[in-house]
Amino acid sequence: MLNDFYKQFKSGTDIRGVAVEGVKGQDVNLTDEVVASMAQGFALWLSAKVNKPCDRLKVTIGRDSRISGPRIAQIVADELKSVGARVLNCSLASTPSMFMTTVDLEADGAVMITASHHPFNRNGLKFFTRSGGLEGTDIEQILEYAQNGKKAPAASGVVENCNYMAQYKEHLKDIIKKGVCAENYDKPLDGFKIVVDAGNGVGGFYADVLNDLGADTAGSRYLDPDGMFPNHVPNPENKEAMKSICEAVKESNADLGVIFDTDVDRGGAVDKSGNEINRNRLVALASAIALEGNEGGTIVTDSITSSGLKEFIENDLGGKHYRYRRGYKNVIDKGLELNEKGINCPLAIETSGHAAMRENYFLDDGAYLCTKIIIKMAQLSKEHRSIESITASLKEPVEETEIRFEITETDFRACGERIINDLTAYAEQAEGWVLADDNREGVRVSFGEDDGNGWFLLRLSVHDPIMPLNIESDSQGGVEIIKNKLYEFLKTTEGLKI
Repeated sequence: MLNDFYKQFKSGTDIRGVAVEGVKGQDVNLTDEVVASMAQGFALWLSAKVNKPCDRLKVTIGRDSRISGPRIAQIVADELKSVGARVLNCSLASTPSMFMTTVDLEADGAVMITASHHPFNRNGLKFFTRSGGLEGTDIEQILEYAQNGKKAPAASGVVENCNYMAQYKEHLKDIIKKGVCAENYDKPLDGFKIVVDAGNGVGGFYADVLNDLGADTAGSRYLDPDGMFPNHVPNPENKEAMKSICEAVKESNADLGVIFDTDVDRGGAVDKSGNEINRNRLVALASAIALEGNEGGTIVTDSITSSGLKEFIENDLGGKHYRYRRGYKNVIDKGLELNEKGINCPLAIETSGHAAMRENYFLDDGAYLCTKIIIKMAQLSKEHRSIESITASLKEPVEETEIRFEITETDFRACGERIINDLTAYAEQAEGWVLADDNREGVRVSFGEDDGNGWFLLRLSVHDPIMPLNIESDSQGGVEIIKNKLYEFLKTTEGLKI
């Protein structure tokens, strides 16, 4: 069992903590000693996973642009070297590229130093094998090794520098060349203007990919890595970040804009009019692309996708919508499971921008998603059509909101589950409340035109003592009506700060 100190580092299927000073009330816990113990734990776990002694392991290490990245990467490299592993130091890299090193470089395992979109003072470790990202139970095992001070036998390994990102960029360029198949094969994006917003994360490399293919990327923003993120949070879900890329598209009169989070496992886009292709619209576009050649296929999404999206996937695209749970690893694992059962599932995608396509190892790769969107844009231009024409029929809500309720009880999971059970029973008896028949997380209830004309979803956060509430309505003022109906139940609950 993990003690309270090491338990704090587990964040779903990642390890995360505070790596540098600078935020009041957040003391550094990812110390040199702690990181070293985690690296030793990973070596032991990986050795058992691939059935090789540590001195025969081949491991790659990459990092995002955070200021603590070089320190942590150096410690991990030193520890793996000390047990005899061959370590390939990839330096600045995207998270998806580190998985790809297990394919292209035949690495036994990969370590990515990142904390995704979190503030500059935080960092973490994300691990891959050829089978994909680790499960939560794997992270617990690594942390238990670290907690107990377990180490592999000392041996003499080696650390080598490796510019894998150059190979990864060529991989993306080849995909675009083949997908567009232009007359000028090596310059398929000649004549297109595409701007990139990397938010000072590691996604600036994507502008190089586009430039090499003939695109004009003048007007791109924040391509240089800067681990203090001085311009905006690198996060496609962040309003300031999306405002930035929308402005860049309009100012540059671009055909398309793309934006990434810090480590490029998520992406978003903006059409030539400066409108966001994000959240439900991004899911709709990715679904349309994924279902080409997969007619009738199943699209797995997280739980907060809109009713209009379900109609679009099933009625307009002829696919099936499998609404699952929040958490990118949850939707990916469900996509893998459905395919193993013989159900054609070409895409698993979360509204946050994590999009994993079966054709790409079910890897959530923001650069790959944007690459597929750019290919589709170029293909449509030959027909004098725009990318936004694909999702023109998507019905989007008139109003939407998210409220996050704090759980005040110590056993927050038990409290949240009790509230969900009580709300389910309440909804079953309440007049005009229609429980969703395809809901797999929390409580999702729909209301008719006279009762709010929309839906709410109340669920328990994947990791935190929080109950997020999402409400959407197809009518002006509908969110407030639904909110008031739910409040009649919430005010009778205990353990929830409302």
